[in-house]
Amino acid sequence: MSRKHFDLSAYLVIGPENTLGREVPEVIRQAIRGGMRFVQIRSNEASARELIELTRQAAQVIEEEARGKVALVVNDRLDVVLAAREQGILVDGIHVGQSDVPVAVCRKYLGEEAIIGLSARRDELIEYVQAVDTTSFDYFGVGPLRETQTKPDCGLDPSGKVITHSYDELRELARLSPLPVVVGGGVKLEDLKELAQTGVGGFFVVSAITGAKDPYEMAKAMVTTWNEAKP
Repeated sequence: MSRKHFDLSAYLVIGPENTLGREVPEVIRQAIRGGMRFVQIRSNEASARELIELTRQAAQVIEEEARGKVALVVNDRLDVVLAAREQGILVDGIHVGQSDVPVAVCRKYLGEEAIIGLSARRDELIEYVQAVDTTSFDYFGVGPLRETQTKPDCGLDPSGKVITHSYDELRELARLSPLPVVVGGGVKLEDLKELAQTGVGGFFVVSAITGAKDPYEMAKAMVTTWNEAKP
C-alpha cells in the first residue's frame, strides 16, 4: 500500500504486552475481520528480532484477510522496518514521535511510496500543525483524548502534566490541518460518535480492542459506530 492510498479511519496499535497473553497475529486477524484498516506494531518490551517476527506475522495476516486494504507500519524502529523489508516482509512504513528518528531520514531510507506518520506536538497543537513542513510525512497522530494506562507518558508536557484534547480543539484541528489526523489515547466505544463528528480522519486504539473479551465484536462495534456517525 502506498502513501497515496491508505485508510486510517480505524487504526489498531498492538504489541505483545497488550493482548492479555493472546497471540498478536490472532488479535490482528479478529480486528481486521471487524473492520480495522490500519495496523501499527508497537512494543517497548520486544527485541528487534521479536519485532521483525511480529511484523512478519502481521503482514501475513493482512495478506490473508485484506490484501491491499490494510496498511502496516512499525512504531519508531526504522531499523526494524528496513530489516523487515530486506527479508521481503510487506511493511508499508513507520510511525514516529517528536523525539524519534526525523521524518526526513525515514523518507530518505524508506522511499517516496512509504507511509510515514508523525505524532504531533501536545502543546500549541493547532499552531504546530499549521506551521510544520509536512512534505516528508502523511498523517498526524494526536493524543491523548484522555489519560491512558497503555501509555502513561502520553501527552506529558515538560512539567509532567498530561495534556488532553477537547472535542472543540479537535474540530478546529481537523479544519486547519493540511494532513489527515488520527486521534487516540484512552478512546472507548462511547467516545466515537462525538469524535467522528469533529471531522478528524480516524481513531486509534490499543486496549479497547486488544484487551477486549472478543476483539472481533469490539472492532466491529467501533467501526460501525464511527462510520454511522461521520458527517
